[in-house]
Amino acid sequence: MLEIQNVSLGLNEEKGVEILKEINLKFLEKKIYVITGPNGGGKSSLAKLIMGVYNPTAGKILLDGQDITNLSITERARLGIGYAFQNPPRFKGIKVKELLKMAASHNPETVNICDLLYDVGLCAQDYLNRDVDSSLSGGEMKRIEIATVLARNLKLAVFDEPEAGIDLWSFQKLAETFKNIHLKYDTTIVIISHQERIMELADEIILMSNGMISDQSERDTILARILNNDACLCGSNCAKGVNQNAQCAG
Repeated sequence: MLEIQNVSLGLNEEKGVEILKEINLKFLEKKIYVITGPNGGGKSSLAKLIMGVYNPTAGKILLDGQDITNLSITERARLGIGYAFQNPPRFKGIKVKELLKMAASHNPETVNICDLLYDVGLCAQDYLNRDVDSSLSGGEMKRIEIATVLARNLKLAVFDEPEAGIDLWSFQKLAETFKNIHLKYDTTIVIISHQERIMELADEIILMSNGMISDQSERDTILARILNNDACLCGSNCAKGVNQNAQCAG
């Protein structure tokens, strides 16, 4: 459904600084993908590149066979791609029901905003008339943002570290929300996360390090590596610690 072909991203071409290097990925319909790896590995940059916040310096991005490499954020959104921030924006003076109605404006007759809130674990009676401001907790804002994503009936939704800044209770509810969405909706979900609970939801896990894809496989295969190996996420032949000049093979 979404294909990334030999994509690279350089933020300073004169100095040759590459953030992403020859990325090749395919995201299939109605799957959950979790992208994980060390900090600074390029995960958030890849998410922003998919949404069009960044433009690649090489390669192509295809959506259902259509080249969207040079399309703007707005054009990609109209084609069914959505992006959820680590810290969702707050809108003083706007009610939750107004925000959801705006998100569902493309097809208001078929979208029930009460059902949307129910699907993300919130009671419509308690939240429809709440202001989308600082009175909402981080966990509440995350779930309301997810509800706006559902209202748009997206082909592909990208969530950048949705667990950031929320407490344990909210995180548990958030994980349940993603699981329920996967069962009910056809949206392909891409989640940037370091959390085991989130990775357990994935159909496939993608490992990123130093701006490259270091591995991609089914959830159980990679999760076992992450949990049983050392934290460097190198290959199985890693010689780390053997000698001062050892290199990771992988």
